Amino acid sequence: MRWIKGLILAVILLVVLLIGILFAVNNQQAIALNLIWAELPAVSLSVWLLATLAVGVIVGMLAMLGVYVRLKAQLARSERHNKQQRKELDQLRTQGLKELA
Repeated sequence: MRWIKGLILAVILLVVLLIGILFAVNNQQAIALNLIWAELPAVSLSVWLLATLAVGVIVGMLAMLGVYVRLKAQLARSERHNKQQRKELDQLRTQGLKELA
């Protein structure tokens, strides 16, 4: 079953790679990007679009970093609380056994 998952993942990766290559080949027009404060040099359209995608992925990851850190801190607090509760439960169990003896 694991090799089927790997095979499917490899096929999907190859398809995406092929689409990316076709995209880059079909978008070779040089475009100068004019921002309000600067004009960037003329580069092919595919490079600009892929650079925009990369910047978007990085910005998205940075935006999610705060949520990730908050959830990790909450998990650590919950694990500490769980450990404390287990310790208390073990003490109550041994206390009940000591009273019976």
